[in-house]
Amino acid sequence: MIIQLQEDISDKQRESLLAEVINIGYKTTEVKTQLGDYIIGIGKKEFDIRKIGKKEGIKDIHIVSDEYKLVSKKWKAKPTSIDLGNGVFIKDGDMAIIAGPCSIESEDQIRKVIKHLKENDIKMMRGGVFKPRSSPYAFRGLGIDGLKLWYDLASEAGIKIVTEVMQVSQIEEMYPYTDIYQVGARNTQNFNLLDELGKVDKAVMIKRGISGTIEELLQSAEYVFSGGNEKLILCERGIRTYERASRNTLDLNAVPILKAKSHLPVIVDPSHGIGIRAYVPQMALAGVMAGADGIIYETHEIPEKAYSDGQQTLDFTQSALLADWIRKTFAMRKTFDLV
Repeated sequence: MIIQLQEDISDKQRESLLAEVINIGYKTTEVKTQLGDYIIGIGKKEFDIRKIGKKEGIKDIHIVSDEYKLVSKKWKAKPTSIDLGNGVFIKDGDMAIIAGPCSIESEDQIRKVIKHLKENDIKMMRGGVFKPRSSPYAFRGLGIDGLKLWYDLASEAGIKIVTEVMQVSQIEEMYPYTDIYQVGARNTQNFNLLDELGKVDKAVMIKRGISGTIEELLQSAEYVFSGGNEKLILCERGIRTYERASRNTLDLNAVPILKAKSHLPVIVDPSHGIGIRAYVPQMALAGVMAGADGIIYETHEIPEKAYSDGQQTLDFTQSALLADWIRKTFAMRKTFDLV
């Protein structure tokens, strides 16, 4: 069960409530986030919810049977909206577009990408400064100095940035220079990292694990939420299957399922999902029609010269066309939603 507490609950009321929940045989965990205080009760014994619901200090009470409690739609029917400031949102009923290179390479590259985004009214930029690479000899990013430079240039242009955090020690040093921490597919079950991201007051986008199930993705989000951070975004980026014709298998089934199971916004990454530049636009538009709240894709002035993932990266002309198609497809989807 999830018990939402009133802001002015007294210590005595809290103690009485905890004792009542423990008395029915449930294990309790207290969770305090940026937006509210909760008591999570875990147990299987049936009881009359009205008995607890009448106690003082309670704002609301919900029975949630899912293993993941706080990210479940069963207690929070209203979708979560991520406010990044300056009128930039990731939310249900809207279409966020996030674009940028796989890796941040240089000041010149950053400036060119920002100019492209501004010209196409794209308000969020993706990019990596700490790159988890399969080969130890591949480019692994510009590090914190690159992040500082990127953040300064993006902020000046009114662009929000999304970048990957790879380990606990990076969270604090990255905090002043990022708008959304990205948890990559390789770290989706790095529970120490997820626990620590629960302590920050910034948005966190969690990518689905390389071979992760939908439930595992939701459980990863639960780690962050239970740690105190409600500003969460889920990202479907493809999973590893037996198929080798594409980089991954983009599981668009996951989009409506995640939207049905969770109140969190869902983003689709077609670049990593298929890994083939020519097919990224089709999969992006399919993601829009599947019900995604946003699309994140890779773009570079000259993809063939990109330091990483050039084979799945759009050039600026292709990116401009895709941004336009995403908006037109989303408008079409909204028409269908009204029927």
